[in-house]
Amino acid sequence: MSGNKAVAYKGPGVVEVIDVDYPTFELKDGPGVNPANVGRKVPHGVILRTVATNICGSDQHMVRGRTTAPTDLVLGHEITGEVVEVGSDVEFIKVGDICSVPFNISCGRCRNCKERKTGICLNVNPDRPGSAYGYVDMGGWVGGQAEYVLVPYADWNLLKFPDRDQALEKMLDLTMLSDIFPTGFHGAVTAGVTVGSTVYIAGAGPVGLAAATSAHLLGAAVVIVGDMNADRLAQARTFGCETIDLSQGDPGSQIEQLLGIPEVDCAVDAVGFEAKGHGHGAGEAPATVLNSLMDITAAGGAMGIPGLYVTGDPGGIDAAAQKGALSLSLGTGWAKSLSFTTGQCPVMKYNRGLMMAILHDKVSIAKNVNAKAISLLDAPRGYAEFDAGAATKYVLNPNGYLN
Repeated sequence: MSGNKAVAYKGPGVVEVIDVDYPTFELKDGPGVNPANVGRKVPHGVILRTVATNICGSDQHMVRGRTTAPTDLVLGHEITGEVVEVGSDVEFIKVGDICSVPFNISCGRCRNCKERKTGICLNVNPDRPGSAYGYVDMGGWVGGQAEYVLVPYADWNLLKFPDRDQALEKMLDLTMLSDIFPTGFHGAVTAGVTVGSTVYIAGAGPVGLAAATSAHLLGAAVVIVGDMNADRLAQARTFGCETIDLSQGDPGSQIEQLLGIPEVDCAVDAVGFEAKGHGHGAGEAPATVLNSLMDITAAGGAMGIPGLYVTGDPGGIDAAAQKGALSLSLGTGWAKSLSFTTGQCPVMKYNRGLMMAILHDKVSIAKNVNAKAISLLDAPRGYAEFDAGAATKYVLNPNGYLN
C-alpha cells in the first residue's frame, strides 16, 4: 500500500482533501506531531481501512481558526474501521474485524487508564495527560478523516463489533460510539440524570442531541434543549424534547413557562468556549453557558460539561479568553453546592453498553442527530454546511462501505 487520501486543515475556514502517506507502525514527523513522539514504535497497533469517520464540532473549532492547529493537520477523531494490518504485539484483534475507535488514545497501562480515566492517559502525549487523533496539542497522532488510519494499543482501545453484517447495517448508529454518543451520555451521567429528572441541555448540535438522547435513555421526565438555531431545535423536538429559543432571552424564564419553576435538577453544557450571550443579536460571551447553568440548576445539583474549553484561542474576545480564563460566577456555584464535571469523556467507560443498546434497538442515535453519509471528497462541503448551522451530523464514507 502507498496511497491514502485525507481531510486536512489548510487555514481558517479551509479544509482540503489531500494525499498523505499510508500509515506505518511508527510515528513519523508531520504537522502537529510532538517531536518527542517522532520515531515512536507502534507494534501494539493496527491499521484500519476507514468504514465511517465523522465531522465533529470540536473539528470546527480548529477549522474556524480558534485554536493553534497547524496547517496541513489531518483531521478526524471519530473513527470506525475494518482491520487490514495488525502489529506484531497485537494478540486478540484480527484482520477483518470491524471496530469502533474511542477518540481518546490511551495505553491501558498507566495509573489513570487502570482507574478508567482514559481521557487523561499519561503515556500517549508528551505535553499533557490525554490524547486524541487529528487534534491540536494532543500528541500528533494522525487523524482518521482518511482512507486508512493507525490505531495504537489496539487490543486495549478497539471495541470490536460482534457481527459484521449487523454492524454494517447499523453503521450510522454505531459510528457515533467513537465520540458523540458516549460524550453526550457522559454529560448526562455526570449531571446526575436519573429516572424522573428534569434536564436542561445547552446546545442543539450533535453532542447536545446525543446528551438529550442519553437523558431519555436514563429515564428523565423532561428534557429541555436550548439553542438559537431553529432547525436544530426542530430536530430536538423530533424525539420528544422540549425546546427553548435563546435568541428570545435567558433560559430561566422560558424554563419556568415549561416547568412552573425557573430551574432544573440537572444541566449539561454542550456548547463550549464559542458560546454567545442570550437574546437577539447577542455576541460572543464565552462564560454565558456556564454562568446560566449555575443560575438554573437546583441547589445540590450537578452540571456535566462536555462542551470544549481550551487554553489557547487566538480568536478569543479578549486577552483572558485567549488563554481560556473566563469570568465565572463561581460564588453562585459554591453557594448552591453545585458539582461540576469537565474534560474529555472517557469513552471506554460507556461505549460497550451503548453499543448493546444500539444493537438491540433500544436507541436510534443516528436518527436523533440526523446523520447523513457523504463521500470523503465532499468533506469541505460538509464542513461548510455544518459551520453554517445545518441540523445534520455528517458521516464521511471514504471507502464505500455506507449506502
